[in-house]
Amino acid sequence: MAVRLPRLSNLLISFEMNLPRRLSQLNYLNNFMSSSQSFTEFYSSLIQQCIHTRSLMDVGIVQTHMIKSGCIHLSVGNKLVDAGLKCGSISYARKLFDELPERHVVIWNSMISSYVGRKKSKEAIGLYEKMVLDGVFPDEFTFSSVFKAFCNLGLVNEGRRAHGLAVVLGLEVSNVFVASALVDMYVKFGRMKDGRLVANRVVDKDVVLFTTLVVGYSQHGDDGEALAVFRNMIKGGIKANEYTFASILISCGNLDDLSNGKVVHGLAIKSGSELAVASQTSLLTMYARCGLIDDSLRVFKGFLNPNQVTWTSLIVGLVRNGREELALTKFRKMIRSSIVPNSFTLSSALQASSSLAMIDEGKQIHAMVTKFGLDRDIYAGAALINLYGKCGSTEMARSVFDDLIEIDVVSMNSMIYGYAQNGFGHEALQLFNGMKDLGLGPNEVTILSVLLACNNSGLVQEGCQIFATVTNNHNIELTVDHYACMVDLLGRSGRLQEAEALVKQVRNPDVVLWRTLISACKLHGEIEMAERASNKMLELAPGDGGSHILLTNVYASTGNWSQVIGMKSTLRDMKFKKNPAMSWVDVDREVHTFMAGDLSHPRSREINEMLENLTDRVKILGYIPDTRFVLQDLDEEHKERSLHSHSEKLAISFALLMSSNKDTVIRIYKNLRVCGDCHSWIKFVTKVIGREIIARDAKRFHHFKDGFCSCGDYW
Repeated sequence: MAVRLPRLSNLLISFEMNLPRRLSQLNYLNNFMSSSQSFTEFYSSLIQQCIHTRSLMDVGIVQTHMIKSGCIHLSVGNKLVDAGLKCGSISYARKLFDELPERHVVIWNSMISSYVGRKKSKEAIGLYEKMVLDGVFPDEFTFSSVFKAFCNLGLVNEGRRAHGLAVVLGLEVSNVFVASALVDMYVKFGRMKDGRLVANRVVDKDVVLFTTLVVGYSQHGDDGEALAVFRNMIKGGIKANEYTFASILISCGNLDDLSNGKVVHGLAIKSGSELAVASQTSLLTMYARCGLIDDSLRVFKGFLNPNQVTWTSLIVGLVRNGREELALTKFRKMIRSSIVPNSFTLSSALQASSSLAMIDEGKQIHAMVTKFGLDRDIYAGAALINLYGKCGSTEMARSVFDDLIEIDVVSMNSMIYGYAQNGFGHEALQLFNGMKDLGLGPNEVTILSVLLACNNSGLVQEGCQIFATVTNNHNIELTVDHYACMVDLLGRSGRLQEAEALVKQVRNPDVVLWRTLISACKLHGEIEMAERASNKMLELAPGDGGSHILLTNVYASTGNWSQVIGMKSTLRDMKFKKNPAMSWVDVDREVHTFMAGDLSHPRSREINEMLENLTDRVKILGYIPDTRFVLQDLDEEHKERSLHSHSEKLAISFALLMSSNKDTVIRIYKNLRVCGDCHSWIKFVTKVIGREIIARDAKRFHHFKDGFCSCGDYW
């Protein structure tokens, strides 16, 4: 006859409260148990009822009566501990556990597993050690839990000792459950070789074991090995699950291995795992990393309810493939869908804003970063520093930097690069020199950023010293970009012979290095060296029209018009089209683009009137058009007219037309370097209008204010 817990509870509570009836109730209870069930069966049934109702109080009542009746047997005691765990009180369960005279291995496992599940790995390991000392042999369930505990605490040596015991007990290779837990532990320790050795010894491998290895290799950057393990798995006739597919697709993406990626996609379709969220998200990521962003978008459309990870994967992929505007559109849609972004989502959205130089959009995302409590997150912080640096607001970038709780190399690099782009070389050097005090070692990106800072500020000596120091540092590998930066630094300062010698030091100088040298030659009118560099460039890339354009500009800057005509004829034969110089400005979140002499804008008449007015006013202050920057064989009057309608002048005139607030900074952007005449004109304009103008060209920022530029006329 089944006994219901409410009946027992009422009976025992009444027994405690009503003294006159205690004896009769106790007799009734004892008669009832002896006549219908054994004590063990009776209490087991009651404990099961406690578990069903999740009532810890009722467990206590049953325990109290068991003690009074002297009925604490091994099996019932173990069940009582189990009930305590299932009712949510591990401390109560541990107290019961410690009072048991005997403990079955099952209850040891339950306690250890519960500690691990509640992130109390230290307690789990302590209990495991007590278990071994008490002479209780661990089984496969013990090891699967305790290996996780060792992993959680990073206890490599202790984990290896437990591995040794598993070997002694014959559980290492005979039990795939233990083997998978062991491999997982070594994978998380980063000891892939040990994990692979264990896996190789297992006779009957399963999908969990293979997937653990695939995930491990993928997470540790050995994507080729992950692919090899996956192939062996398929050859062995073991079907992959959604987690296997999710990891191997990521590896294919990391390797830009579209061919194998499509094969894996086909296998996922056949197995029915394609529709799993993890697999679809990895598929989306794989296509994005292989440059097929339209395929990623098609995969995304298949999601009914994309989650945070899926949205983030899409946004990251769009930014990676230069689709920043669409990335921001998707980000806004994600927010409208009430999906909370994480630091990676926000970092990617900030990266998109910085690439488009959309500071107002970036500020809105900054507000979200603060709202979601990520304003001190390392990834979001670095992205914010990068945003403000690329939008010319180094004060805001430094404010974010100073508010970070933890400064790492990435955030440090972002801040140094921000200073470098904006021409604040001394501030960049100060940060660089202070890295050692923070316990940070510079990497290749740090060195490139600080060299760029020296380059943009004319700090030649400082740049040379840093480069010389790094050249002897075997921990940092110098790339072509480092050499190009130094060639530019030396070349622009007039040390052309040293710049050419540095190019020749590089084992295989590429087009970028020679192109950098030619730019310096143009600045100083060094035709012979420019011709030598141009010949080297053409050897490397005979069809590179950009090389011909550079040499043409060198000839034009020195007035060698016959040579210019010959070069232009060559360019026509090559059917080369030069990218036109463009400037743009963001007004009310709408981008307006201008080219030299552009009359296509709806308000071109008003823009030209504003430009004429500004030019007349700056001439009164002493502005003289510098016709040296007109690289065409024209008379002086036509050269002046050509300079008058440069794209940056049109963009500034339009921005002034649209904004009368003198406190608003005017920001313009240009796809090429700003010309010397425009640079001089803008300095005078800031005197006339009493406002700051920030111009970002192809290389750096120029902060114009009160007739001066932050570059100190060095760019």
